[in-house]
Amino acid sequence: MAEEKDTIEDIKETGEAESSADAGSGETETAESAAETEEEEEAVLEFDVMMSSGVLYDYLLRHSYSSAVGLLGSCFGAFGIIMFFCYGGWLYLIMGIIVLVYLPVTLFKRSKMVMLTNPAYKQPLKYRFTEKGYTVSQEEARSSVEWSGCRKAISTKKSIIIYTGKNNASIFPREQIPGGASALIGVIARYMEPKRIKIRY
Repeated sequence: MAEEKDTIEDIKETGEAESSADAGSGETETAESAAETEEEEEAVLEFDVMMSSGVLYDYLLRHSYSSAVGLLGSCFGAFGIIMFFCYGGWLYLIMGIIVLVYLPVTLFKRSKMVMLTNPAYKQPLKYRFTEKGYTVSQEEARSSVEWSGCRKAISTKKSIIIYTGKNNASIFPREQIPGGASALIGVIARYMEPKRIKIRY
């Protein structure tokens, strides 16, 4: 499974000059003129996000099981169980269960570990959406992504997710969005290309 870059990690890494907007690629605004330009833009939506292990785990599951490796692992595990019921042999059953359980357990432990070891997750991320894109900031670090740089927008039961790269994404927990998920979905639908939006309410 490819290594995912978490939003907060990218922001911390770019505190001095360069950053990829919350786990994604984008253009970092470091000059005062850029900051002033952003302030002049009218925000269509603003809110803070405090990441949790549950939200991170939800994202990791969605990302992993939509990849070729995750799908292949699930098929292999299911095949083992089917072979057990068709031909017997406890080895098939044991191997199938191990394969099916391994990834979720590993991702769960990873989400817990990241929350415990990464100090950046102790503070909220501030998001500001405009007609040009969105900006994420934390303390002195600031990073921006234009709508044209957003590859796709998807959803899970817990979050709305905007991918800015193959393995880079911004995660927005539904319960932390003012006005509910529909508020952010409306902004995404207004500024992103329809073919890139794969969101279910």
